[in-house]
Amino acid sequence: MKKTLLIGLLAISALFYNSCKEDDKNTNPTPNPTNNDTTEKIIEIKTAYGTMYMWLYNETPLHKANFLKLADTGFFDSITFHRIVPNFVIQGGDPNSKDSDPTNDGNGGPGYTIPAEITTALKHTYGAVGAARLPNNVNPQRESSGSQFYIVVNPNGTSNLNGDYTVFGKILSGMTAATAIVAQPRSATDRPLTDIKMDVNVVTKTRAQLRTEFNFEAK
Repeated sequence: MKKTLLIGLLAISALFYNSCKEDDKNTNPTPNPTNNDTTEKIIEIKTAYGTMYMWLYNETPLHKANFLKLADTGFFDSITFHRIVPNFVIQGGDPNSKDSDPTNDGNGGPGYTIPAEITTALKHTYGAVGAARLPNNVNPQRESSGSQFYIVVNPNGTSNLNGDYTVFGKILSGMTAATAIVAQPRSATDRPLTDIKMDVNVVTKTRAQLRTEFNFEAK
């Protein structure tokens, strides 16, 4: 009788243990969907007048990959915005702007150009980021500078540039910095009288962060 009772107790204990294990499985927290959110790389441009955050278009993959590479290696750091034109653009990205000779600003680059990725879908709206380039008479393929870029500061955009230059990004936040930069005193050649240096970095954001921080839906 005692042996039978012992076996019965052991069976009940095993049943209770398995039941608890099953309950443990059922009470495990559901994974937070944000933990599985995909991430995107965006550009941070720090200046003395504020910080801008830039989205790089997937529709222009060559320009996107190139800008990420240059930013990630510190190429842009201490380069200046060497050209500011009110109601038009601010332009920078020329390594020549780091030397003491202001007359060579606008002529430099990383030593290569980028094939044009011009599309009618990407226009020169307020905050658009485009690639500078040499004029058509010496550059009929409209290839872009390897590093020089401009930001449209005209609230109405610059539609006259549509179809002629590659638009490869847009400012998500910080156009107040661009507005402050374009308002600085400048020379007759549109060069700021005081150097306006940039510190450019690659930062990673989840898509949820892009929605929350910039009200932007990544595609």
